[in-house]
Amino acid sequence: MNFELTNELLDSIKASIESKSELFIKNELSELYPADIATILYELSGEDAHYIMQFLDTEKGADVLSSIDSDDRKRFVGEHFTIEEIATYVNLFDSDDAVDFLNEQTIEVREKVIALLEDREHARFILDLLHYPEDVAGGLMQKELIKVYENQNVSECIEEIRNQLESVDKVYAVYVVDEDNCLKGIVSLKEIVLARKNTKIGNLLMEDIVSVDTTVPGEEVAELMQRYDLEALPVVNAIGRLLGRITIDDVVDFITERAEEDFQAVTGITGEVEEDDTVWKLAKSRLPWLVVGVLGSLMAATVIKGFESQLARVTALALFIPIMGSTGGNVGIQTSSLIVQSLAEKSALSLSLSERLFKIAKVALINGFVISVLAGVYLYAIGESQLFLVVCLALLAVVFLASFMGTVTPLLLDKVGINPAVASGPFITTANDLVGIGTYFLIAHWLL
Repeated sequence: MNFELTNELLDSIKASIESKSELFIKNELSELYPADIATILYELSGEDAHYIMQFLDTEKGADVLSSIDSDDRKRFVGEHFTIEEIATYVNLFDSDDAVDFLNEQTIEVREKVIALLEDREHARFILDLLHYPEDVAGGLMQKELIKVYENQNVSECIEEIRNQLESVDKVYAVYVVDEDNCLKGIVSLKEIVLARKNTKIGNLLMEDIVSVDTTVPGEEVAELMQRYDLEALPVVNAIGRLLGRITIDDVVDFITERAEEDFQAVTGITGEVEEDDTVWKLAKSRLPWLVVGVLGSLMAATVIKGFESQLARVTALALFIPIMGSTGGNVGIQTSSLIVQSLAEKSALSLSLSERLFKIAKVALINGFVISVLAGVYLYAIGESQLFLVVCLALLAVVFLASFMGTVTPLLLDKVGINPAVASGPFITTANDLVGIGTYFLIAHWLL
């Protein structure tokens, strides 16, 4: 059954915290999933949330901390947890989650926690992962996995799996390596169970597998796992030695985080911000593109001022200024969104620039013609038929130019290594406002 946090439950928990009613808190939390408990913690003060964490067993508490948003967790843990408490939870995290958790803390806290870890192999795993950037395969992988040697038989392999399972929560595959720890392939649990106990693992392994090295970008990792429908992906170094694995849950987290960043970029918000961030941080994240928008609008106003004499003679021209800007902005965003999507799904069969432009031109011709007809009908309906040719040609030109800009801008940004998602936001909208209005008045000047 889906959990729903009600005001009644929240009030009861707050009252229990105030009255120190430990039994009620334990009973309420015992049946809840870690993610549901995290939902409750979001609604409490940091001190009360820390008080509740004391009534969870350590393993469940670690799962709760894993469910809390990174920024909130950084603040929560940094203000209310001791070094010893942090070390207790880090001991229970998978190595990749432990690294994400520790990277949120100061260097001093990080070093003290690693020094306190009881499981020294776990500490070594964390130290191995700390130097990888978080957006490459090395930063996404975890060190915990099941591996066996190709010269072992099935009986030895099963014993090896039993020994390693203590540190591995989910077994997606059993990796097979040689004496130098180089990845040779994988073997399924089904094959191991069905094989005779003296059968060599090397005779059962599947060699044709997908793997990545530590420097592969996270976007490419996600694409590979989606394309081949993988639940886990082995990570190797430059000479093929097995270093770790990337599991599907970490890839989903990565995709979600990237999608949020791209969405914020599209809407003109810089940096990673949340609704409950400080007023100054929220304002600062929105100002850059707002300034760009204002500057673009001021330039558009300058363009209009330059055609003041035409406006004075034919005041009806003012009626169609908004449609030129909005049409150009909408067409530009639609086109650039498709281009950004195609860049995210790179393929050897991707269209060349000339093919893209030719296709976009045909689409623009159809869209521009339909929009022009609608505008022409409206012109005759309001008795402004003398503007028919001006408005129709201007709309057709605006659609063509906006489509061109929506295509070229993301491609250029991608070429120079800038996230092309930013091209789909206020930049294109503002630029097309300026181009649309300028085009409209130039055509009006020539024809009238």
